[in-house]
Amino acid sequence: MDLFSEYERGPTFDEAVDERGAVRPHYRPLVESLRGFTPDALVRRQRAAELFFLNRGTTFTVYSEKDCIDRVFPFDSIPRIIPGDEWTRVENGLRQRLYALNLFLNDLYHDQKILKDGLVPVDLVYGARHFRREWIGVPVPHNIYVHVCGTDLIRDRDGTYLVLEDNLRCPSGVSYVLENRLATQRVFPELFQGYDVRPVQEYSQALRDVLYYVAPPIDDQPVAVLLTPGVYNSAYFEHAYLAKQMGIELVEGRDLVVDDDVVSMRTTRGLQRVDVIYRRVDDDFMDPIVFRPDSALGVAGLVNAYRSGNVALVNSLGTGVADDKAIYAFTPQIIKYYLNEDPILPIVETIIPLDDRRLNHVLTNLERMVVKKVDESGGYGMLMGPSASQLELEEFRRRIAAEPRSYIAQPVISLSQHPTWIDGRLQPRHIDLRPYILCGEEVTVLPGGLTRVALRKGSLVVNSSQGGGSKDTWVLS
Repeated sequence: MDLFSEYERGPTFDEAVDERGAVRPHYRPLVESLRGFTPDALVRRQRAAELFFLNRGTTFTVYSEKDCIDRVFPFDSIPRIIPGDEWTRVENGLRQRLYALNLFLNDLYHDQKILKDGLVPVDLVYGARHFRREWIGVPVPHNIYVHVCGTDLIRDRDGTYLVLEDNLRCPSGVSYVLENRLATQRVFPELFQGYDVRPVQEYSQALRDVLYYVAPPIDDQPVAVLLTPGVYNSAYFEHAYLAKQMGIELVEGRDLVVDDDVVSMRTTRGLQRVDVIYRRVDDDFMDPIVFRPDSALGVAGLVNAYRSGNVALVNSLGTGVADDKAIYAFTPQIIKYYLNEDPILPIVETIIPLDDRRLNHVLTNLERMVVKKVDESGGYGMLMGPSASQLELEEFRRRIAAEPRSYIAQPVISLSQHPTWIDGRLQPRHIDLRPYILCGEEVTVLPGGLTRVALRKGSLVVNSSQGGGSKDTWVLS
């Protein structure tokens, strides 16, 4: 069986097949393994993988669907493979970005040298929705603001890795990385023959080490908890999964209480002090005294407890200013300013339509651009110009003209594609990659990350909330 006999390689970069149609060297053992399967056998294995996720409750919630449908996370069983030398450059680039972004956040909330030197516009920072003026001058443990980061990478037509965006508040998806690996190992163990794949299962232990590292100094082992908004959050499966993997308690805001600037957890044995909170709740909802007074998800008095140094938050408050998509446009300058290094990973060309010339350019060329709202995520608040209707284009023109600071515009990058098992045969589908970076005593990068797949033919939108799926990602030793 030749799985690639009818494979239609497109004009963009293909991860598995080169421009001549030949299988790339690091994919050849995989192709040889797949040749041992009939189409019916591959269909049965794919169904077995889907049943694996169903039985384990590996789900996510789609808010855009009526009644917020809880779905099994779509999985494609053909793994993505990244050679070790290729990954080394990616890994170094991700470390460099996180070092620089932590220095940037520490500077913003203290000396603001980069603003005084004029490298980043003051109005852009103070106008960012997630910039927290309440946090200016507040020290954080070890000066680390971002402990967990998910940076989205894409590849252009030449195969060059580009940073698409950074997720610095509550990045999600790492549980699917771990589940994808388990599913592949159980359902397709033959595919690993001929490969030395770097493991990913140590992530939970590494994350727990980060939590303990930033905890206030105490004599005993710190008590860490994972704070979730609750069962109706789209990532609740991940919250429960990571808490169980780390051996810490999963709590909601109502399970915690603050007294005399000390956070405690309600238990059947009474109150137990909490030293570290891995929060999966956005800033706005963390403390009704400081932020939104109508929030029932956070804990009254938590900000003062954090200010007093009696509890650590992972990630810190105020990190969202650095993943504002307008600030993203300045990350090459940020890296150069703090590290005196050129960025290892380039970014996508980005236009912030603040002046009349740039605004007119964006409005005139909207049908050829991707437009994103600076403070949205998950594929929401985005316009794909080439596939948009005239009605959608006119609506976005109106929005951008009314609030130019709220949007950025980028050229359409044709994401790399990867063989994906669709309707009983291999078909190319566009993909991206979200690696996960941890910053504690040192900066570590999970080998691989979450490869997201746009399951609809021709689509460039890979977000699970917009109909995307995922596949196992192998980094070779």
